[in-house]
This record gives sequence, C-alpha cells and structure tokens, in this order.
Amino acid sequence: MNERDWSQYHPDTIAIRSGQKRTAEGEHSDPIFPTSSYVFGSAAEAAARFSGKEPGNIYSRFTNPTVRAFEERLAALEGGERCIAVASGMAAIASMAFGLLKAGDHVVCSRGVFGNTVLLFQNYLAKFGVETTFVDLTNYEAWEKAIQPETRLLFVETPSNPLTEIVDIRCLADLAHHHGAVLAVDNCFCTPALQQPLSLGADLVIHSATKYLDGQGRCVGGAIVGAHELLDKQIYPFLRTGGPSMSPFNAWVFLKGLETLNLRMKAHSENALLLAQWLEAQTWVERVNYPGLPSHPQYELALKQQAAGGGIVSFDVKGGREPAWKVIDGTEMLSITANLGDVKTTITHPATTTHGRLTDQERAAAGIGDGLIRIAVGLEAIEDIKADLQKGILV
Repeated sequence: MNERDWSQYHPDTIAIRSGQKRTAEGEHSDPIFPTSSYVFGSAAEAAARFSGKEPGNIYSRFTNPTVRAFEERLAALEGGERCIAVASGMAAIASMAFGLLKAGDHVVCSRGVFGNTVLLFQNYLAKFGVETTFVDLTNYEAWEKAIQPETRLLFVETPSNPLTEIVDIRCLADLAHHHGAVLAVDNCFCTPALQQPLSLGADLVIHSATKYLDGQGRCVGGAIVGAHELLDKQIYPFLRTGGPSMSPFNAWVFLKGLETLNLRMKAHSENALLLAQWLEAQTWVERVNYPGLPSHPQYELALKQQAAGGGIVSFDVKGGREPAWKVIDGTEMLSITANLGDVKTTITHPATTTHGRLTDQERAAAGIGDGLIRIAVGLEAIEDIKADLQKGILV
C-alpha cells in the first residue's frame, strides 16, 4: 500500500488510506512517534543523513514519521507533489514568505484576508524590505495594475474571510505566471474536499489545519502544499532552520480529521446553505454572504470552481454593532468564538475580533462593517441553529 499511485483513487479513499507507513508491529491505525531525535546505525549513516545524501529521519524539528504521514495525505488530497506541515496557519504563511521572498521583493495581496495575514505582510515583512500592495479580491484590473517588476508573490483567500468573496483562480494564476510571480491560495474555507487550487493553476496552497482539517477544534497547525521545486528548494530550508514545527501528536489528530473531511464538508455545506436561505428571508438581516446563494456576486464562478458553498456564512444585521452584538449575546447554544471549522457552530463579530487590529479605514476597505456577523455553521440540527439565532432578536 505504501507505494501506490494515489492519484488513481477517489478522494474518500485517499483521505483514509494514503500516507500510512506501517511499522514492524503491523498496526492498523496510524502510529504516533513522540520522539525528538533518532538513533543512527553508524557515524557514516549519521553523516549521510545530515548531508542529505541518504534519506531518513534526523531530528523531529523537520523530520518526523507522523508529521510526514499527514503531509503525504494532505498533498495527495490537494493533488500536490509535496506538503510541509508547520505549527499553525500563520506559521505556514510566514514560512512561505521567508522561504520565497527577499529584501526588495513585492507582494500583491487581496484585502479580504484574515486580519493577522494583513498585519504579517504590512507590519513585519515590511521590516525586512518586502513591500505589499493590497487590492480588492475580484478587481482583476487592480491586480494587473498593482504588479511591479519586483512582484514575486500573489496571495489570496478564496472564499475570503469573512465576506466569502471568490476570485477566479485560473485567471489570477495566468496573471501571476505572465509576470513571473507565484500564486498562493489560502484554501482554509473550502479544503481539498471542495476546491483544489493547484488543479486551477495555483502554485501553492496554504492551510490552517486548525480549522476544517482537524474538524473538532482540538489542535493548532498549518500546511503548505505545492511542487517539489518550490517547497524542497525554497521553503523546506526555512522550516529546517527556523523551526516552526508541527508536533507529532497534532499531526496524528489531523490525520484522523482527514479521514472524515469529505463527509464533514458536504454536511457543513448543506447546513450552511439552509441557514443562508433562512437568513435571507429575515427582516432584521440586511445582506447575506454565501457562495451557494444565487444572490452572491460570484455564484456562477462558485458553481464552476467549488464542489459546494462551504460552511461559512456571514451577514449584516440592520442597525450596526449594537443589534449585531444583541444577536450574538442572545444565543445560548452557539459558541461565541473566533475559531471556525468545528462540528460545533461558532459565531463572531469580525470587526472587533478577527479583524479588530486593523484600522477603521482598513476594515472599511475590506467591507467589514460593524453590523457584520460571521457564522461557521456546524453539524447540529439546522432547526436548532436557526432557533438559537432567533433568540437574539426576541430579547
């Protein structure tokens, strides 16, 4: 089973079977290797491993069998050659940036990204001489105009956080490659169960494994998927030196999460669509953002690019922050937390949580108003989710 060509198998099978290397014990479940170091058979073998002349485990900062199993499984699901697992989703973005970019380089990034992603590019990479231009996700003319001779990276989330805007990945990939740049796509909201950016021309896929890849809010982790050329030569050396490592236990949890990923994403999407349709009919809701609704600006693109709409719904409550907070505080079952991707439905106010560190002007440019609420729709009964939201209006 270890040397199979997993591209010939259905994603449901890949999610369960790929990546596992059974030990001499013959275990059926994936093992955990909680070790920091490895013993070599001789000084010559140790030298060969450290020099790269011989493959094998060296030190768990950058080589661990459990982490490698997760990497191989996620790479197979995304249709990529290689995956590098790291400590968090933000560590994945930072590792990509440190591996690919140098002083004098330029990045074009969509405005509709996670708040900390904005801060990473704007506040920290800038310290090392990397400039970033932010553009509207769906304004292709703005993307074209923003590209400079020094542009090395285009970075997007699609669907975006929290407005669920969608960009044409193939169109943006063509643009990036025409100018000699790399396109990286954050696939956190869809996961490979609903969208495969590499098949649409993207060079790198970024994941916060903390979200849907885990699926139950247990561990923090991140990953980068792409071709050997980019990952082995440019990003992996940063992991080995910088050390943003994923722990073996977390990798094992993510392996278990991947086994049910396709089933969960279908169920999340079904519940989210039902909730979005219900919200559109509520008089206290001004606007609903969900790719599965015909009212979504990129609905037709979503039908072509994604297998389903995903589990994230955001909506504007009429009247701004006070009534939005009333809706949130009125819930009894939903979890008020900024995390997402859990089987439990979560609810948050982006303007004061996930995007709270941005300036008023930056939030306005990203379309994040005071009345906006984001819901990561879980797998509870949809009628119970609706009823819990309604409590905030009845208070």
